[in-house]
Amino acid sequence: MKTRFILIHTSHAGNVGAAARAMKVMGFDDLVLVAPRWPNVLRREETIQRASGALDVLDKARIVGTLDEALEGIDTLCATAMTPRDFGPPTLSPRDCFAQWVPGPSHPQGVGFLFGSERFGMRNEDVYRCHVALSIPSNPAFGSLNLGAALQVIAYEWRVALGGFDVSPATSPTQAADAQQVAGMLAHWEQALVAIGYLDPESPKKLMPRLNQLFNRAGVNQEEVHILRGVAKAMLQAAERPKG
Repeated sequence: MKTRFILIHTSHAGNVGAAARAMKVMGFDDLVLVAPRWPNVLRREETIQRASGALDVLDKARIVGTLDEALEGIDTLCATAMTPRDFGPPTLSPRDCFAQWVPGPSHPQGVGFLFGSERFGMRNEDVYRCHVALSIPSNPAFGSLNLGAALQVIAYEWRVALGGFDVSPATSPTQAADAQQVAGMLAHWEQALVAIGYLDPESPKKLMPRLNQLFNRAGVNQEEVHILRGVAKAMLQAAERPKG
């Protein structure tokens, strides 16, 4: 499915870079600018800086003079307008709208997301051309979103509707400690707790079984067992130091 982001009469170069970055993060790269303020906006320093590495999106981006030129291959147009227009298309949140399209046999073949100028938003005549107006749910008392932020939200919701990306773990998973390792750690702790005077070996009550259950519920891994044994070792060393 073709996905295109179309910026109409963009006036701030930084927003073009921010848009490119937002698109690349979500796996999109079809960007078209309609009559931007700066003819060389794709090469301006602020654009490149705000793109933060999404230079391939900028390299592929096109600048055209009219909206008609930006619509080749697009059969479904989405306005981004916080305020519904009289006689305009239906207004939906991105999530509700996309849920109607994906999955389904009648999903569009080419989707164009239109974003108006920073100062004036989308013109009525451009909104009227669209099949739907997307309104991002926001604080009713302060619903103004920066262009780059609005595009990021739309791109995210659309990517999720298309299936999304898998979440990569921040760190490599660690191996869970087995029962023998937990038992060894508990024996080490019992020795340390006796040494510091916290556990009376003549009257242990149920302290160690309770600790055993605590660590079982916690599901400690091997690295955590090493840390806990290090704590026990430090307690034993502290207990062995001469006092006074």
